[in-house]
Amino acid sequence: MTTDAADLARLANLLADETRAAMCLALLDGRAWTAGELAAHTGVAKSTASEHLDRLIGGGLLAEERQGRHRYVRLADAGVAHLVEDLSAHLEPRRAPVRGLRQATADAAMKRGRTCYDHLAGELGVAVADAMTARGLIDQRGGFALTEAGLAWLTGEAGIDAAALQARRPLARGCLDWTERRAHLAGLAGARLCERFMAQRWVVRIGSSRAVKVTPAGRDGLRALLGID
Repeated sequence: MTTDAADLARLANLLADETRAAMCLALLDGRAWTAGELAAHTGVAKSTASEHLDRLIGGGLLAEERQGRHRYVRLADAGVAHLVEDLSAHLEPRRAPVRGLRQATADAAMKRGRTCYDHLAGELGVAVADAMTARGLIDQRGGFALTEAGLAWLTGEAGIDAAALQARRPLARGCLDWTERRAHLAGLAGARLCERFMAQRWVVRIGSSRAVKVTPAGRDGLRALLGID
């Protein structure tokens, strides 16, 4: 057995537990959670949650910070977020039992628009990627690349500082959307657009969930910027 195969098996084993998988899915909102919050979210004791978190941190999937008595954890980086989202997108779609109107409303909101770590996903995220592709700002032929026109658009019409696009991270990356089964825009470009739309209050979070909604100002802005209705 090769070292690569053993390492891959260890990584797969980290996500093979339902509680650890649920923790990683919750952390796709891009925020840092306390161990207690994740314990409550997954329905396990705090001591059990801590054991799972230790394994995820040791395996490089999560990073931790301590502030006083509190222990905060988050996904280690955008690559881990892409891994979790991509794995979710490859699952066979199934209709989950609806547990009431509130759950049905929450599920519908997540499908319409949500954050995937630091970029937009769901119908909204795919609509942005499609509109950019139609305008020649993204080239999805044989990959997912930002064109020269796309870079000029980001730093021009979209109002993103060119310095904010300089980092050791892919500028554009296709992320397979687990509800739409099509790609939305990830990478630095996706993250900066999400930041920009939220800063302008075009897109706002719905409560404390990953779900987001487009505001009236956002509907006008997205129509003017990308022709999205």
